[in-house]
Amino acid sequence: MRIGVVLPQTEIGADVRAVRSYGQGVEQMGYQHLLAYDHVVGADTTVHKDWSGLYDIDTEFHEPFVLFGYLAACTSLELVTGITILPQRPTVLVAKQAAEVDLLTNGKFRLGVGVGWNPVEYEALGQDFTVRGRRIEEQVALLRRLWTEPPVTATGRFDQVTGAGIAPLPIQRPIPIWFGGMSPKEFRRMGRLADGWFPLIQPGPKLDTARETITAAAVEVGRDPGRIGMEGRVDWRGELDGVKR
Repeated sequence: MRIGVVLPQTEIGADVRAVRSYGQGVEQMGYQHLLAYDHVVGADTTVHKDWSGLYDIDTEFHEPFVLFGYLAACTSLELVTGITILPQRPTVLVAKQAAEVDLLTNGKFRLGVGVGWNPVEYEALGQDFTVRGRRIEEQVALLRRLWTEPPVTATGRFDQVTGAGIAPLPIQRPIPIWFGGMSPKEFRRMGRLADGWFPLIQPGPKLDTARETITAAAVEVGRDPGRIGMEGRVDWRGELDGVKR
């Protein structure tokens, strides 16, 4: 069992010294990895009047690949995206960025991916929100090829690569791809494609059903479900030194 922490991304602010201190502090405490979320832009609620998302234009998010390049120089932690919203990013660029982080961390990187929920962000990044599920499946296959078998020639619905490859290649070939998501469709995708998954569900019947769905989907395509990792999370709320957290 490996125990890590989630970067308090929306609370830590823009002070780079706080980011460095947090990463070095949790490493000194014995934690093994650090996970960060991904949002590129936030919605302006004065424009999007019916906005009900968790985050908006005032919510601060560090860009995970750039952040991890910095933390790789400050710590020896495993670094994890949890998750990168893959379909709103160019596949080949993600392959390059992930390979670079893997090199900088000496092979201690996990790429967590998901389809996201924010159509405002998809529009701003020039991507189609309505095809994100179909796109991520094509992207995952292409990522693994780019990390292991250059040159690559691939023609898909969303990406085309003709006789090209990234260099340098990552240390891990391929880099582990973990999935986030909460719907039955996403669970089936995890069973078919994921190296591991982040269950955003409390222990109980819903989590049991999710695991059964993932297991069944893995077996259907000839995968060993026992090789699909799982990383749960514990939320802590309370008071520390008289301050409510």
